[in-house]
Amino acid sequence: MTHPKKKICDNILEAIGHTPMVRLNRIPAGIVKGTVLVKLETFNPGNSIKDRMALKMIEDAERAGLLKPGGTIIEGTSGNTGMGLAIAAVVKGYKCIFTTTDKQSKEKVDALRAFGAEVIVCPTNVDPEDPRSYYSVSSRLVNEVPNSWKANQYDNLSNAQAHYEQTGPEIWEQTDGRITHLVVGVGTGGTASGTGRYLKERNPKIKVWGIDTYGSVFKKYKETGVFDKNEIYPYITEGIGEDFLPQNVDFDVIDGFEKVTDKDAAVMTRRIAREEGIFGGNSAGAAIAGLLQLKDRFTADDLIVVIFHDHGSRYMAKMFNDEWMREKGFLDVSGLTARDMVASGLSGELLSVEADETVEKAIRLMARHDFSQVSITRDKRLVGSLNETHLYDELLRNPEVRHQPVSSIMLPAFPFVDITTPVELLSTMITPQTPAVLVRDFKLDKTFIITRSDVIRAFV
Repeated sequence: MTHPKKKICDNILEAIGHTPMVRLNRIPAGIVKGTVLVKLETFNPGNSIKDRMALKMIEDAERAGLLKPGGTIIEGTSGNTGMGLAIAAVVKGYKCIFTTTDKQSKEKVDALRAFGAEVIVCPTNVDPEDPRSYYSVSSRLVNEVPNSWKANQYDNLSNAQAHYEQTGPEIWEQTDGRITHLVVGVGTGGTASGTGRYLKERNPKIKVWGIDTYGSVFKKYKETGVFDKNEIYPYITEGIGEDFLPQNVDFDVIDGFEKVTDKDAAVMTRRIAREEGIFGGNSAGAAIAGLLQLKDRFTADDLIVVIFHDHGSRYMAKMFNDEWMREKGFLDVSGLTARDMVASGLSGELLSVEADETVEKAIRLMARHDFSQVSITRDKRLVGSLNETHLYDELLRNPEVRHQPVSSIMLPAFPFVDITTPVELLSTMITPQTPAVLVRDFKLDKTFIITRSDVIRAFV
């Protein structure tokens, strides 16, 4: 537990919590009725809300005898939880080994290493059960490293309990119990579920809105009870959304989910700094974009609290980098866009083949539709690609490969771009190594493929 308003902390861990709350003035003005406050978790020692649950998980593991003196903490983390664990490990004398994904920003990985942690970077676009995934690698390590303990932030209920004991009571006290809505990004689910549970115990009328991202399963599962793998595909937004259901996500506490596109989250992340003077991270942008989308849910009498999970310094090479934003098609530019190509019929809807189908079947499919490449799916989730140049090389090398599953020779999946991406930018993304890009239209719930020949026809 943290120490409220302690003048002198005996160590850095006592500085966790009691973060400030600030009114948002410009961005919601004229759009969102009611008062909008943000809970700035960037004021924690590790610049994120994850410090709270990291310390709670460690202390609970110590009490249970699971984490012993001189032990090693192992965790799969996108960075912020690792930072909280690493800071506590320095104070308490533990070692840390973290696995993370190649989607995470370099700054996050460098920050973990700055605290002496070992960091292993794993591929993003694989199933959680895949032995290469950062979940699987961390689980394997805990069996191989002596005197080690895996924090398991997704299913370790100390995560949600930390927010029940700390974040919820702080928000209740800071708003004098007047809070009517909580808006919060959902990743592990600990923040939304723990904070929301405490607040609803004080006032059952409080609504908890979970911010989700396209490519994640939460929203559909909440609304239908169906875990739909068709909802899963690669996305850029960091810190929210998942392709599985963590035990810390309490769907009974969260009243509803609102999905936010990668572009809207990235653009809003920058707006928060420029219009409110608050240097928040990517999930803060998603949360405020979601807040604006939920505007019809609020009245003038409402007091809405939005949690800002982490700090903008984690994203200097991404959302706060113009070149990166242009590469992703997130900066508005004039001229022909992917949406124009789709509307004019220059881009076709995505054609795919399941990973366990034979190469021969993929060849027949490509020939029938006169396609030079296809996407590869597993349980309808995009996992790879195949193009005729690579296929030609593989067949020349071994003609019998046609009887093997396409997964045996598939290449990485084609990258996703936003449908507003300019064609001029698309042309730089399509290379001999990446012969196509995928365009997602969220409103139509369809995915389109754009190839080099499509781009050529667009310029004619």
